[in-house]
Amino acid sequence: MEATQIVLSLDRWLHFLSGVAWIGLLYFFNFVNVPAVAEANADKGGPGPSAISKYVMPRALLWFRWAALVTWLSGAVYLLHAPNYSFLGAFSLGIGAANAQWTTMGMGAWLGTIMLFNVWFVIWPNQKKLLGLVAATDEEKGRARRNAFLASRANTAMSIPMLLFMGAASHGLPF
Repeated sequence: MEATQIVLSLDRWLHFLSGVAWIGLLYFFNFVNVPAVAEANADKGGPGPSAISKYVMPRALLWFRWAALVTWLSGAVYLLHAPNYSFLGAFSLGIGAANAQWTTMGMGAWLGTIMLFNVWFVIWPNQKKLLGLVAATDEEKGRARRNAFLASRANTAMSIPMLLFMGAASHGLPF
């Protein structure tokens, strides 16, 4: 196996592992954390959600946003350097090349790109307000909570077709 193949294999594994971390944390936030915080807020005799906000969320969001970036970057590296793959071909959805694999992969890549944008430019700025890392009024925190929630739910919804397109493309199955 030549050096390029080794590097591409390692890059692909990095893409898979960081993607598992990213989507796993996305599902954790939506299916575990959101209901847990709601339950903690409703429990008038309990400790409330402050421990989650202070200890869990900053660390989970750190891993979440960097896993998203590493997933996207390692996917871009693979598209740029792997034989039979094309960064421009994927992001142009194979238009002009009549390449169904690029179209399929491009759909997944575009969904992943939108999801990455949501992580860094919608979810994270709003979470900083909720965690007290950025000063915000109660009204701003209310809007931030809603915006982060909606972007996170949108990413959860997009994650299923994104995974489907990416898996189909890597197995040579056009959609």
